Amino acid sequence: MMSNTESFRPAPYLRNGHLQTILASSSFRAWGKNPMFDAARKMIITTSGDVRLLGFYSPQKYKKSKGLVILLHGWEGSVASTYILRTGNSLYGRGYDIFRLNFRDHGDSHHLNQGIFYAVLLEEVFQAVRQLCRYAEQKPVFLTGFSLGGNFALRIARKMLQTPIANLCHVAAISPVLNPAKSTFKIDQYPLIRIYFLKKWIRSLKKKQKLFPAIYDFEDVLSLKNIQAVTDRLLQKYSDFNSASEYFRKYSLLGDTIKDLPVPTTIITAKDDPIIPVADFYQLELNYHTHLVIHAFGGHNAFIDGFFLKSWYEQNLADMFDKIVLNNAIGKIPAVSL
Repeated sequence: MMSNTESFRPAPYLRNGHLQTILASSSFRAWGKNPMFDAARKMIITTSGDVRLLGFYSPQKYKKSKGLVILLHGWEGSVASTYILRTGNSLYGRGYDIFRLNFRDHGDSHHLNQGIFYAVLLEEVFQAVRQLCRYAEQKPVFLTGFSLGGNFALRIARKMLQTPIANLCHVAAISPVLNPAKSTFKIDQYPLIRIYFLKKWIRSLKKKQKLFPAIYDFEDVLSLKNIQAVTDRLLQKYSDFNSASEYFRKYSLLGDTIKDLPVPTTIITAKDDPIIPVADFYQLELNYHTHLVIHAFGGHNAFIDGFFLKSWYEQNLADMFDKIVLNNAIGKIPAVSL
């Protein structure tokens, strides 16, 4: 089900997709009190193969919990990314427990696993989400992913066809990566965005090399000047993939790849996203479980407006989850929209 909605219309001075994208991760938006952050406790989830993923759990202290929201950050982001902190705090304030999960080699987790991060490593993230859903017991669970995290969220929803998760009742994907080959090309096209991601990735690789010097030597990678070149070199040296195109295909979500999602899902994107081409969303085949929202404005992971630079989805996700919780409580099938 598709919805081209104009409900998000920021002030004219915020109608630039690149500006929106920059603001999404700007640290000054995370200033101020954050009860969700203050309530957080560190947890390490161990999956099969002894993969360990670092996360932070913020249970409700003074309210009865409405449910659990699991947040998945974007590539080279972390549980401390501004959009994760703000969204988590907003949902925490509305009565939800929050679990912010790091992918391997993101945040302060490079030491936990010898192997390096690849976006194709779905199984370990799926297992972590499944464990968290069990931990939540009878509470409803909501999975929300941003950018690459949105891609993971959609693949987790698809995997539920084979391995259901009983209390995972809704998946939300904000600016999800559908075509990683195109997104890599788009990042490399824009100097500011390329430098931002490349700097973070190189810093991450240096940290990994320092921790595992007998395994990794990234010296020939550190001088490369674009994301595609680094991807090519790493895959050649440290993976079984024959090419980047083969690797990208493994986690692409195009055409009919998510047409049979068994769990209610909301996908949100913007026409002016400089990283994720909107054309691919119009080609998606979706079932009645899946609601696609395409805004005219919003950039990547942003949808920011107002003097306090709040994201549109901070309140709207909470409103949607509240409606689902209420409908579940009275035994109705929820009909939700954003």
